[in-house]
Amino acid sequence: MVFSSLPFLFIFISLTCLFYFAFRSLKWRNGVLLFASLVFYSWGEPRLVLLMALVVLAAWAGGLGIDALKDRPKARRACFIGTVSLITLNLAVFKYLGFLVSNINGIFGPVLTVPVIELPIGISFYTFQILSYVIDLYKGNVGVQKSFPRLLLYVSFFPQLIAGPIVRYSTVESEIGRRKEDVNEIAWGLRRFITGLAKKVIISNGVARFAEIVYAGDPQVYGRLMYWLAAIAYSLQLYFDFSGYSDMAIGLGRIFGFHFLENFDHPYVSCSITEFWRRWHISLSTWFRDYIYIPLGGSRVSRGRWFFNIMVVWSLTGLWHGASWNFVFWGLYYGLLLVLEKLVTGRLMAKLPRPISWLITMFIVILGWTIFDLTDPAALSTALRTMFAGGPFRPMDVLAANTGIIEGAFYIPLGLIFMFPVGKLFKKIESSAPGLILANLWSAALLVLCCVYMFGSSFNPFIYFRF
Repeated sequence: MVFSSLPFLFIFISLTCLFYFAFRSLKWRNGVLLFASLVFYSWGEPRLVLLMALVVLAAWAGGLGIDALKDRPKARRACFIGTVSLITLNLAVFKYLGFLVSNINGIFGPVLTVPVIELPIGISFYTFQILSYVIDLYKGNVGVQKSFPRLLLYVSFFPQLIAGPIVRYSTVESEIGRRKEDVNEIAWGLRRFITGLAKKVIISNGVARFAEIVYAGDPQVYGRLMYWLAAIAYSLQLYFDFSGYSDMAIGLGRIFGFHFLENFDHPYVSCSITEFWRRWHISLSTWFRDYIYIPLGGSRVSRGRWFFNIMVVWSLTGLWHGASWNFVFWGLYYGLLLVLEKLVTGRLMAKLPRPISWLITMFIVILGWTIFDLTDPAALSTALRTMFAGGPFRPMDVLAANTGIIEGAFYIPLGLIFMFPVGKLFKKIESSAPGLILANLWSAALLVLCCVYMFGSSFNPFIYFRF
């Protein structure tokens, strides 16, 4: 089940809210959310919901052990390492074992049988959330959660379960046991949810058609121009897909009294790669910074060790997104760019006019998303070759190949407009009573428009479900 579906809007979330607000006791409200979250996950993964629960059980038991062994440092450390290893091993087996065996066979011949393992939806997201609890508990940054149902609710809470943002336990620690909902917060949450829904249903789905048509077609027909437009379309699709989902998750969380941190801050206005990664998928960037980069020594080490730290973090960032070499190359691509920016190009970019540095940054980002998108090496090679050495644009041949490309092209300018912080204008409007009424009416109209789109189309891909 996805947020941008009619069953979710008209059945699941409606029933969840009805039962949730029917109870006054927080214990029962948490029970409703936990039950709803397990149903939500079971909708797409009926067999693997037990796996998620078992991983949470391991974290819960390990957390109790870490807390109980405060006076025995060696035993406490062993319990911590064992818990983290078990949780990480689960991710490694389900997501990377097949990839590892395939590469071994590629080097030594078909010596091993490649296991066919179903990838649990959202396993990367919920694994990192569980690890944040265990690590922060060991460091003393959070208290132990003695209630297994509450820890399971933290991990399985349906707004952020399958596509983030990665919510750390420290963010919601107090709100799991004590929170307050009011009409203004609920209304804000609904408006934020509808904003994210519109990003996904209208813009992301719209531009996705353009990219899919071009990449599925003959590069000789579409030529260099259309391949660059396809790369731009995919960049917009990815942003509005994922930031839209994050908006919906933040909005839903607020309806139930949870305050999730922001996950995107208009990354496509960035004028450097460093700035881009401060604005894009913030919960993932800060997770790797706090739990991998800083423990490795961060930048307070020798230059050689710092380079090593950067490349380790970005190799892992690439692998986190998927068990495929294009993701590894994508991670190394950004690792090298960030090193170059820190040592050389950053000073040069800072001297350029801001529009020029923005264009250079967007060129780098769009090229990076092309590497990220095309997991098949032949398709990636074709795309890159066409982007830099392809033939001319032949409009009549393009229209003859697929007239549906015109519809997809319509949404590219829309995406280019709304990738800038135009939404801040609406926030200013909401600050007054008449403006708030106007904002609510606008959100209601936008919801109706989204429903019209969903009724009229079955095309509804969610990119980040595969991670």
